[in-house]
Amino acid sequence: MLAREQKQALIDQHRTHPTDTGSPEVQIALLSERIGQLTEHFKEHQKDHGSRRGLLMLVSKRRRLLDYLKTYDSERYKTVVHKLGLRK
Repeated sequence: MLAREQKQALIDQHRTHPTDTGSPEVQIALLSERIGQLTEHFKEHQKDHGSRRGLLMLVSKRRRLLDYLKTYDSERYKTVVHKLGLRK
């Protein structure tokens, strides 16, 4: 899990307005951070298949959010992908 301060820093960095906590940009940033943490976890614990299932669910949720953003506002999509350094 993300620490409270780390999560708040991510929200502050990616929000679209001062009270924003749930926009697609924020959600994608939080998911990306969690995915990165789990990826590091699997370098040491290769046989943790329960967490691997959770990782796959997080990746697919992030993909759905990115697809939504791409459909409705391609400029915001491009900004998020560039900001987070995602491949697509």
